[in-house]
Amino acid sequence: QVQLVESGGGLVQAGGSLRLSCAASGSIFSINAMGWYRQAPGKQRELVAAITSGGSTNYADSVKGRFTISRDNAKNTVYLQMNSLKPEDTAVYYCNALRAPFEYWGQGTQVTVSS
Repeated sequence: QVQLVESGGGLVQAGGSLRLSCAASGSIFSINAMGWYRQAPGKQRELVAAITSGGSTNYADSVKGRFTISRDNAKNTVYLQMNSLKPEDTAVYYCNALRAPFEYWGQGTQVTVSS
């Protein structure tokens, strides 16, 4: 089992920044990749950004150039730095860990961007 605990969400004005954190614990060895997803009201959950165990990253087109995913292996923590936030970034953000063939989710953290 892998436990994921997110933090860092909140309310911010458009153009502002937030940093989300996801601390992993439990059977964290052999985690293949970790990522951030988001789900806005009435919409499907979508991938925002991911980082593999090798350090490769990928981003949704809508956040490229504004969001950065990174990790601190010593702290077993993954971060999502979100800059130039837009109202359309408003959603619940979920941390995800893939340890094939299993996938784990955090409880989610709300991000609200006001215009």
